[in-house]
Amino acid sequence: MSSSLDAVRPETAPAATPWFRPAIHFTAADTWLNDPNGLVFHNGLYHLFFQNNPYGNVWGNMSWGHATSPDLLHWTEHPVAIACDSTEDIFSGSVVVDHGNTSGFGSAAAPALVAVYTSAFKDTSAHSGTQAQSLAYSTDGGMTWRKYSGNPVLTRHSAHFRDPKVFLYEGDACTYWVMAAVEAQQQKVVFYRSEDLKSWDFLSDFGPANADEGEWECPDLFPLEVDGDPDNVKWVLIVNVNPGAVAGGSGGQYFVGAFDGVSFVADADSLVAPSGLASLRDPSAQAAALQQSLWLDWGRDCYASVSFSNAPDGRRIIIGWMNNWDYANHLPTSPWRSSMTLARELRLSNDSGVPRLVQQPVLPAFQDRGLPWTEGSLELADSSVKLPDAASGRAQVIEAEILLGTAERLGFTLLESSDHSLALGTVLRYDTATARLTLDRTQSGDTGFHAKFASVESVQVAPVDGVLKLLVVVDHASVEVFAQDGTAVLTDLVFPHPGQTSNRLVVEGGTATVLKLTVSALA
Repeated sequence: MSSSLDAVRPETAPAATPWFRPAIHFTAADTWLNDPNGLVFHNGLYHLFFQNNPYGNVWGNMSWGHATSPDLLHWTEHPVAIACDSTEDIFSGSVVVDHGNTSGFGSAAAPALVAVYTSAFKDTSAHSGTQAQSLAYSTDGGMTWRKYSGNPVLTRHSAHFRDPKVFLYEGDACTYWVMAAVEAQQQKVVFYRSEDLKSWDFLSDFGPANADEGEWECPDLFPLEVDGDPDNVKWVLIVNVNPGAVAGGSGGQYFVGAFDGVSFVADADSLVAPSGLASLRDPSAQAAALQQSLWLDWGRDCYASVSFSNAPDGRRIIIGWMNNWDYANHLPTSPWRSSMTLARELRLSNDSGVPRLVQQPVLPAFQDRGLPWTEGSLELADSSVKLPDAASGRAQVIEAEILLGTAERLGFTLLESSDHSLALGTVLRYDTATARLTLDRTQSGDTGFHAKFASVESVQVAPVDGVLKLLVVVDHASVEVFAQDGTAVLTDLVFPHPGQTSNRLVVEGGTATVLKLTVSALA
């Protein structure tokens, strides 16, 4: 939430960089964006609200931007939904469909959309120096919004109380709204309840736990069936942390446990540092606990992930901000700056007897992705296979299943120059001895715009029956990797030079058998 307030107007920004504009990831047309806010499905459309600077392409003047999509891939940007003013900036929050008209803002026949957002009050406000929760509502399907005259509806007189995620809790005895928000610098999620979205009562808090050396932000709490079993439901609490994530800087951790309408209790196997990493004095113990914590994404560029309210068929779909506060204001793109991850559907699945999140990108059916390139089963020995080149205006989806064999290393070299004159490209490599999947962007193209950008990320990935499965989505300025059906995910921004379009599958130090290799295009 914090960064430079100095705004750079788009018209005075550096020369445009259209080759970096994503084909299938949402970006604002010519301004800055960060956290996704108010994700909601309503009347056949997915609404993505987001932290937006309407006046420039660095952080500042926080307002809610707005975009809609019928399919979570193709987005239409709309005018700013909830604007900052002389008394408040509009920080993160959520939107609910008030089906029961508990707020009185709509009717049972035509329910209002209600936004619960953080007011970051300015010096001109009577609440100067605090962050508190406020309401806005829409009666035209989310296209125009009115701030509630009784704002703020919940304050703790705190400077760092923010990011409310609200949902309807349906208990055995009664139904009411629950808010999960954060005391960011206390590393706590705080829970409140309300009957009408206007009056709130404290329930409980959770934290610190696991990664807690940075601020906690953007919480989310929701139930999921384990392996689709309605008789085995667990609750998942997402807590984003900055700095102090597993790959450095910003990232999202999660906990699995139980919620009874009052308190969230994490399962013991979700807690590697029950009192938080800061309580571990030994740096090696801290490093080990960080690696053992549960992470949504092991890359550098997935933050502030939250889920859609009211999603059809009870699906749990999240979107994150594809960036990192370490270098967010310095990305070499113009006139826009920053993008969102692909939408990802979440499931809980047993992993060695404990429930863990798996996630898959929301993509169209295989036959709808455009002309696929497919390679049949083949054995490779210290060799490579040339894949289709990246093409302007299209993203690529690479699907591979590889029987490891005797190979020491295998993987993909992505977005490299065909003659290696520009850069080696982005390297996704699996080391069979360590069972470690690594995403290396140190020679991916333009890495010099910030000292912390060039990096190498990795995650432990066990083969299943000797097979490694990878789904890799390569857009013009990003790589998202879903390993073993989404049990591990790596997301990194990359900024290849023009002309870096070549892709290869590489096997080194022995043999491996490619069981499946498909490249499809998306636009």
